[in-house]
Amino acid sequence: MLHYAVVFFVIALIAALFGFGGIAAGAAGIAQTLFFIFVVLAVISFIFGLIRRGR
Repeated sequence: MLHYAVVFFVIALIAALFGFGGIAAGAAGIAQTLFFIFVVLAVISFIFGLIRRGR
């Protein structure tokens, strides 16, 4: 999922470079959403890993 966030971020940068503001904003929004979902899932996975290891 982090890979897709990076891909959309690169698309947003390229679109912004060529002046496509709407496409850049959309791709940046998707990248931001995917990044936050990745962070939440990573934290949840880390917490469950600590709980399992503690048993």
